[in-house]
Amino acid sequence: MKLRRSSILATCLPLLLGACAATAPPARVEAPVAAAWQAPLPHHGSLGDMARWWTQLGDPLLVELIEAAQAVSPGVAQAQSRIAQARATQAASRAALLPSLDGQASASRGFNEQILSVATTAQAGLQASWEIDLFGANRAAQAAADERLAGAQALWHEARVSVAAEVALQLSSLRSCLEQLSVAERDAQSRGETSRLADQSERAGFTAPAAAALARASAAEAQARTAQQRMLCDVDFKTLAALTGWQETALRARIATPVPPAPDALFTIAALPAQVLAQRPDVYNAEREVAAASADVGSAQAQRYPRLALSGSVGRAWVRTGGATMDLNTWSIGPLALTVPLFDGGRRAAQVDAAQARYDEAAALYRARVRQAVSEVEQALVRLHSTAERNASARAAALGYRASFDATEARWRGGLASLVELEDARRTLLAAENALVALRHERQAAWVALYRAAGGGWQVPQ
Repeated sequence: MKLRRSSILATCLPLLLGACAATAPPARVEAPVAAAWQAPLPHHGSLGDMARWWTQLGDPLLVELIEAAQAVSPGVAQAQSRIAQARATQAASRAALLPSLDGQASASRGFNEQILSVATTAQAGLQASWEIDLFGANRAAQAAADERLAGAQALWHEARVSVAAEVALQLSSLRSCLEQLSVAERDAQSRGETSRLADQSERAGFTAPAAAALARASAAEAQARTAQQRMLCDVDFKTLAALTGWQETALRARIATPVPPAPDALFTIAALPAQVLAQRPDVYNAEREVAAASADVGSAQAQRYPRLALSGSVGRAWVRTGGATMDLNTWSIGPLALTVPLFDGGRRAAQVDAAQARYDEAAALYRARVRQAVSEVEQALVRLHSTAERNASARAAALGYRASFDATEARWRGGLASLVELEDARRTLLAAENALVALRHERQAAWVALYRAAGGGWQVPQ
């Protein structure tokens, strides 16, 4: 009867253990997006590599600055450190699936009761142990480590994309600042000449003192505006030098090299939002974090079930006394130990609840990341389209106001226009020229934002 009960128990044990199999939540969650972009896409873009679009601008300084900034960026260094940490965690999780082997050795000298004599005893051995992963706790931990390593590698690419975008934006800001400084210097020179002529005319009695005072005030205002603009450019120089690790003197020397105008389009992006989101490293990392959190739930659930471990050892001992040596070899397989959790005060159940909560958080963050990514691309597309629409009008306005100012200045020199009219035309021209420079920077910034929002040309690893 006892043998029959034992046979029944041995037959039913695998079924009972199988009923305890851990069930993790789905490793993938849905984050629906629109079927098409709501903002217009840029046309006639180059199909070159988006990951290095700046090489198409004909600006070698930008290429060098981006490489220098990526080499010294703390964000890139931090991302590399996280990759190393994730790789170490992955190696540890894989090791948990394999048997462990420890070596032991000892030596002693003293009175041996078995041979009733002083003897030298030495022994050495190997101790092996292996936890049989019945319910996949260790396999789930390894899966979580694999997913987090993949996510960390994607974030390294995102860090490089962020640095490239920041450098491109800062250099564009500096060049725009220098253009506006040139506009301000020309304006100050023009106002200074007007003030000089007005002073001469006042001394000759042809210009009222109030008009001459207006010309002097206008010249002083232009000088103050130029000084302020120069200060802004100096700040941009120092910001870019700190970002790239370059010496400011070298940067000032290189920035004077003229560059060709930027093309109207730098690259294209996929027409389908889902294809663009698949190229976002941060979205990929959020997706991998969901999968890792799902594996964590499975691992926590498996900790509530029985654990089976097998151990074994091989050893050899030597006893030497009175010139004689005795050898002793030993080996063993076992015990095969089964540990069944009975009572832990709810600790394991709480760990499952915590893992489930982290999974829910990761799923919510993933969906939010997808929505944010779509919004960032849409906003960049809107800004890019807006700058394209305003470009022709801004150029026409600047040319028209230049012609108007030249005509007004000629009339003023001939005594047919007042100084007030001249200053009004000059003020309008200054605003139009500054607006044109700012629009070019805004368009460059929109391309940079689109490059960053589209993932920087990163591809999902196969």
